[in-house]
Amino acid sequence: MSEVIQAALAALSEKMPQGFDGSVTFRIEDEGAIVVDSDGVRASDEETDCTLSASAETFQAILSGELNPTSAFMTGKLRVEGDMGTAMRLGAALG
Repeated sequence: MSEVIQAALAALSEKMPQGFDGSVTFRIEDEGAIVVDSDGVRASDEETDCTLSASAETFQAILSGELNPTSAFMTGKLRVEGDMGTAMRLGAALG
């Protein structure tokens, strides 16, 4: 597992200690994938309600609070496939 994935797992686990009501895959380009669902946060690339794809730099900026997820989407830095409502709920949960 890459250092980027490990750091993202730690950050997401801290922000979402109770998991998430829905299921989302974070695909980080050239690094791997993370799933967030009601069971918590884990490194995985399984089928989910929604998939968010971006570069490692974009994900790091979102997780650190430097970049708003909605702004990232609107500027094309974050791609969303699947249920947009789930993506919006996750964005609100991430702050």
